Amino acid sequence: MKYVKTRWKKVWKLFTTFLKIGAFTFGGGYAMIPLIQKEAVDKNGWVTDDDILEIIAIAESTPGPIAINSATFVGYRTAGVMGSVAATLGVVLPSFVIIFAISFVLRQFQELKAVQYAFQGIRAGVLALLCKALWGMYKKNQKNWASYIVMAGAFILTGLLDVSVLPVLVGCAVFGLVTAKVMERRAQK
Repeated sequence: MKYVKTRWKKVWKLFTTFLKIGAFTFGGGYAMIPLIQKEAVDKNGWVTDDDILEIIAIAESTPGPIAINSATFVGYRTAGVMGSVAATLGVVLPSFVIIFAISFVLRQFQELKAVQYAFQGIRAGVLALLCKALWGMYKKNQKNWASYIVMAGAFILTGLLDVSVLPVLVGCAVFGLVTAKVMERRAQK
């Protein structure tokens, strides 16, 4: 019984610690790393400095935001699955609440012309950033017939025929693998 109480106290401590980190750290996931290190290593002794380095390496190499991945790994190392759930929930909850509140407020003011103009400007800015990223990827991509086929096919399928992105990505990957094998065999002849 004492073990269960101790475990739930640790889970609660993980939740409140990562809630504080998520609520008061600005600047993204990398800005949270020093706070995670201070809280998890120095203050609570849940993990060591070496563990933090491993956790950060793993968190950077797995999909998802580094702060959430780090919280999940610290929570798991500290209190198992319940610890990982508590730490992840703690670090995510402040952002979720803030975004939810902002969306509620924006919904109240979406009919105002100033808000509509602001969102038109944001959309134009996002479009410009996407075009810049597209141009950068185009410049770095190999210029051959296979690249042009994949690019055109993906654009037609997603942009014009409204096909879901996931099957298109899988199809592009398969096409790339097959094309690479064919080119490899031709080079060997």
